[in-house]
Amino acid sequence: MKNASQIIGIIHTYPQFSKLNKVKCIQKIQSLLVSPVQKMINFAYFKDNTLYFVFNHPAGKQEFDNNIEHIKNALNFAPPNECKDINIQDIRAFVTHTPRKNLKVELKPAQESYKERAKGEFQINIKDEKLNTLVKSIRDIIKNKNDTNK
Repeated sequence: MKNASQIIGIIHTYPQFSKLNKVKCIQKIQSLLVSPVQKMINFAYFKDNTLYFVFNHPAGKQEFDNNIEHIKNALNFAPPNECKDINIQDIRAFVTHTPRKNLKVELKPAQESYKERAKGEFQINIKDEKLNTLVKSIRDIIKNKNDTNK
């Protein structure tokens, strides 16, 4: 009896699943790049035997362009096992300025509350009447909160 990895390996050889092989090849090539460049890759795809990398920052593209000839030579000399059936004629890169759609930012409201340590016992020596009344109201609020927390 075959295990799951063997079955998936057999399925990958079928022509209708050739896109899965391309995805695995792209992932393998991305994993060979240095970590800062990997983080700047938005996505990658094949089009007419050309592998395109889409970057979200110009610095990532520039670093990639500096090493693109080394990457091409390495892929022609010894392609990874995932890329042996795929004919990669050229590798190109460009920068996109559209934001990622899958980024979800959730802001959690602060729900932590702390016991009021101030007791509201301080003297107010302010001559300005408006400021004096404001500070007194703050002192009263502190006293009221301190009374309710007991």
